[in-house]
Amino acid sequence: MKQVFQNLAQFLKRLDKLLLLLVTLCSLTSVVMLKTMWTQEITGDVDANDWLVQLIAMGLGLAGCVVIAAMDYRKLAKFWFLYVPVTLGLVALTFTSLGYGREGADDIAWVDFGFVQIQPSEIMKLVFLLTFSLHVSKVGERLNRLPHLLLLGLHAAIPIGIVAVQGDYGTAIVFASMTVFMLFTAGLSFWYLLGGAALLPIVGYVMWNYVFGDVHRNRILVLLHPGTDPLGLEYQQDLGLKAIRAGELFGLGLDAEAYVKVPEMHNDFIFSFVAQVFGFVGAVIAVCVMVLICLRIFADSHAAKDTMGRTICMGVFAIMFTHYLMNLGMVLKVMPVIGIPLPFFSAGGTAVVSMYLCIGLVISAYTHNIKKYRLFYEAE
Repeated sequence: MKQVFQNLAQFLKRLDKLLLLLVTLCSLTSVVMLKTMWTQEITGDVDANDWLVQLIAMGLGLAGCVVIAAMDYRKLAKFWFLYVPVTLGLVALTFTSLGYGREGADDIAWVDFGFVQIQPSEIMKLVFLLTFSLHVSKVGERLNRLPHLLLLGLHAAIPIGIVAVQGDYGTAIVFASMTVFMLFTAGLSFWYLLGGAALLPIVGYVMWNYVFGDVHRNRILVLLHPGTDPLGLEYQQDLGLKAIRAGELFGLGLDAEAYVKVPEMHNDFIFSFVAQVFGFVGAVIAVCVMVLICLRIFADSHAAKDTMGRTICMGVFAIMFTHYLMNLGMVLKVMPVIGIPLPFFSAGGTAVVSMYLCIGLVISAYTHNIKKYRLFYEAE
């Protein structure tokens, strides 16, 4: 028993408290924003219990994060044969009558069980972190041999292909980003990266002509020719910019008489409301917190002592970095609207819990870098 308490004390000492504080701060801000939207009747998109769901998801996520952090990520990965079939089964349900698309979204990526709605692709991110990092660690120094690289490519193509078929191109980009960052961290040859970059124009041509629909192409074209569709595809982004400008330097506060209403302001465009409430100063602080989260994850990746731990951390870094970059770019009208949430800010129970569990994996890799430290079992 004494050893257990000693291990617990060591775990709490090594816990990345700064990272937990930063993500919790973002979540609390989200709860306040959603509560304000409801009480001020700013938008019809927000239900009375959205802020409560967000608060509960934050609590569950934090608890799950600490539990995951206390467990050895290497042992978690070895149980892939248990959670991979369950995850794929949930994803398969999106292609049945239980699958549905959120209002205003182009994709069918949610499953409605009646008493709860979940987004399986968020769970799949967590599963991919574990399985792909395990695969990479097993390959080891043979990573740059073509047969192994092709198998890793096939591994990554499965989740990318699934979410693309669902119509969720934003999440497909996130999975692709995770793949690149994790492979590069594991030691992928720079020549392969150059070869991949050389193929991008061909991939872009195929996507533009044979994959994207007219709506997707037009969302890109309006960025090149602003003002051509102000009442259509540009409407949401123009309102988002108007909301940001309305906040001026220090914001309108939480009880203003009038706010600029933006479609999906509780979800993908929540940054426009943060800027409206807290102003330019608050928006800059929010961006700084996001940057600190990414930098902290990057620092923890260097503390991890094996390839698997480092690739997990950099996979989570890729998730956060890609989400932040694409969401803020979308709201600021420098990237097309692609329907990608802002981690820990946007409303969404499944996404919030899964992001906390991803942070738990980062902390697990960070805390388990000393061989003698084990919380739930004897040291080797």
